[in-house]
Amino acid sequence: MYNLISQLAENGVDYCYNYCCYYTFIPGPSRFSLLMTAFGQTLLMVLLSALISYLIAIPLGILLVTTRKGGIFQNKAVNFILGLVVNILRSIPFFLLMFFIMPFTRLLTGAAIGVGGMIVPLVVASAPFIARIIETALLEVDKGLLEAAKSMGSSKFQIIYKLYIPESLPAVIASLGVSVVTITAFSAVAGFVNGGGLGQLAQQLGHEGNDAVILFSAIAILVVFTQLFQMGVLALYKKLDKK
Repeated sequence: MYNLISQLAENGVDYCYNYCCYYTFIPGPSRFSLLMTAFGQTLLMVLLSALISYLIAIPLGILLVTTRKGGIFQNKAVNFILGLVVNILRSIPFFLLMFFIMPFTRLLTGAAIGVGGMIVPLVVASAPFIARIIETALLEVDKGLLEAAKSMGSSKFQIIYKLYIPESLPAVIASLGVSVVTITAFSAVAGFVNGGGLGQLAQQLGHEGNDAVILFSAIAILVVFTQLFQMGVLALYKKLDKK
């Protein structure tokens, strides 16, 4: 308290304002509006990227399983190329990936930054990660069921949509929690290159602007969002899982 009084005496009103900004943890109306707008941008980035990533990752995961040795579409060359591409993309840190594919992002969306510009790198980073999760889920399908389907004369495509997909669906649903949390983390990193959302708000106003209210509120919103989403996914998984 003594330090605060002495600082006020030396630096006057400016210090008082900065002190109050940094140590008052109740967001005001203007801060609330900024946080809600940024959260809306984050929500758009995360959910749209997750949707596109799954639309890419599900067929990719199926191909990784069915083209491997002993698979119904066994093809070593295709499996090797797909696996190599997936492993390379997964190996590149997201922060570097954003810069690496900026020309492609700009060509595709007309912008390399902002919410629209971040969808492309988020999908490129997330789809290979999710594809490996899908692959693992498909590999856990009971081999006995697979052999039974083959012996009954099921076509290769019937095996995919009548066996692989239904049997692996609970595990795929369960992967949503991990995937969305990962994409949310990537979206926060995107804030460092003006990618929009809570990441940019926390970095520019929270960290650089020395506003602890914005910083801690952004963190709290992301924590609550990811926890609620994972709880919803877990409830859906329990409903679908028949084991």
